[in-house]
Amino acid sequence: MAMAKAKSTALSVAEKCRNILGASWEAHLNTIKADAKGSKGEIHTSRVHYMVQKGMPYLIVPENDMHNINIIIDERGSLSVSSPVPGRLTSLLKSLNKFPPRVAMTGEILRLKETKVPVITESLKKAILKEHKAASEATYGVSTVLSSAGATCRSRSEGLLSLLNEESSYNILKFEIGSCVFIDSFGSSHNIELDTFEPPRADLLLPFSAKLIDGINRNDARRRALIIFCFEYFDVTARDALLLSIDHQGFEVLAKVPQTAVLLDVSRQYHWKEFRFSFKEAAKDVEDFCRILVELEHEALQSVRSYSGLG
Repeated sequence: MAMAKAKSTALSVAEKCRNILGASWEAHLNTIKADAKGSKGEIHTSRVHYMVQKGMPYLIVPENDMHNINIIIDERGSLSVSSPVPGRLTSLLKSLNKFPPRVAMTGEILRLKETKVPVITESLKKAILKEHKAASEATYGVSTVLSSAGATCRSRSEGLLSLLNEESSYNILKFEIGSCVFIDSFGSSHNIELDTFEPPRADLLLPFSAKLIDGINRNDARRRALIIFCFEYFDVTARDALLLSIDHQGFEVLAKVPQTAVLLDVSRQYHWKEFRFSFKEAAKDVEDFCRILVELEHEALQSVRSYSGLG
């Protein structure tokens, strides 16, 4: 079986941080405003792009952004990265008074030496082109899921490929992490020990998170499969279900399930609840992840049929 019947293993806070950093490519950068007299103490915030290469976050900042001036006076800064929450998930989480989990980091923002700029730029391009190749050569099943995502939902390679060309006007800055905090969907903060934290490395699954999640959530058959998973592995009857997040070890589902035991004279009340499904073996890439999902669907359907008398 692709997934054990035993209780799924929860991810550690450090693993959740690593997955978010590996899945996203956009962040909010904060630096201290500066003028000719020095730092003003006010904060300048803007959205920037980033990639983690060999364990180091590199920021892709437009040349006309004030961050480039601010760090000359004061190199301190902070970076906030949210978990990808595409499509319907955004409004659903908002209605539940929940926020996308995010990673908040403080550190120093450093300019690269002139000799390092082309080296780092070329390294980033190679990583992006590798992701682009994986998507363009994907099997029909994987391509169907990715292409089902909404028009505004892009993978990292789609977002950065046009940016990392010779005509773009940007600076690549290095972000040296000084502290890291994981903030869950309820707003609670969890400090990360940097001595044991491993940043994300080259990956052919996490950068496709947003498109996979949205593509599956827009497909009625795939969502029915999520409902069957909840019944088969957690013995709960869900009215609706959405894929919430994915990673190499499994995935999380947000399902609408009965809130309490159903009584004959009481109307059924439902609430949204998260369920974690862990794979027996880690998925290597996007193809492997989708293959395991298909295997899970077949296994769950066979199991349901066997005890319903339909098998």
